[in-house]
Amino acid sequence: MDLQALRFFQAVAELGSISKAAREMNYAQSNLTARIQQLESDLQTKLFYRHNRGTTLTDKGKALLSYTYEIFQLLDEIQNVMSDDQTPKGPLLIGSMETTAAVRLPTILSKFHREYPAVDLTLKTGPTEQNVQGVLQYELDGAFVAGPIEHPELTFKTIIEEDLVLITDTIHHRLSSIKEIQNRTILVFRNGCSYRARFEEWLQHEGVIPEKIMEFGTLDGIIGCVSAGLGISLLPRSVVDKHMKDNQLIQHPIPNKFGKVKTIFVYRKDKYISTSLRIFIEMLSNDNTTINNSTLV
Repeated sequence: MDLQALRFFQAVAELGSISKAAREMNYAQSNLTARIQQLESDLQTKLFYRHNRGTTLTDKGKALLSYTYEIFQLLDEIQNVMSDDQTPKGPLLIGSMETTAAVRLPTILSKFHREYPAVDLTLKTGPTEQNVQGVLQYELDGAFVAGPIEHPELTFKTIIEEDLVLITDTIHHRLSSIKEIQNRTILVFRNGCSYRARFEEWLQHEGVIPEKIMEFGTLDGIIGCVSAGLGISLLPRSVVDKHMKDNQLIQHPIPNKFGKVKTIFVYRKDKYISTSLRIFIEMLSNDNTTINNSTLV
């Protein structure tokens, strides 16, 4: 099968137009049209419906598109295996929750970069759900997420168990019941964040409906607004310890059932583990004490 024709097909399928795909790939539109027609002839099936707005995949076209992702991923895998001479080098894309990146990772990432400068290490932060999808879609080599994660295509290594705390500004009275926050605004990361999911699970369990939910994209944004009295939040103790010591925040007790969450490192079972990723995982195991004892500075 013509791999270039498959790439043309994939581009047209994703962009919804032969003309757009031709511009994107810097090929003549007539060339793409001819190659796709030849592909349809070889496969003896229609892959696209053509209309004045562009193209739409047929059912057979949708099936082929899913296979193209697997084919090109496998080709990339072959290239990675063949080019891996057991020397840590090249790109390494790691995902992480914002809180883990702020507190747990600076020391380990600094050490890894110092010992393996030929590795182009990139850290992308986002909520657990986003990071898991990034690993599943081969966009990330691995990611630090909140456990448990049970997926047949993923394996994981437990990094640490975090204690979660409910935080408010310092002038807030001591809470004796979660029902007292019924009229308060809760400050959370966007959907997909495991801490937000745990907070909402706790509130639902207690039958509490917050007055308002405000979403933030950064940890500093949440902490700053809680400190200013805008609302309350649920975050790992390791993240807010320094702010409590500086009398910017106070914490309130929460039930054990909702107060623990494991941070795990997930990666695909079926993907070739490059030398860079293997050494990174080994460093996580060897430096577990360093990770556990990290503090926000």
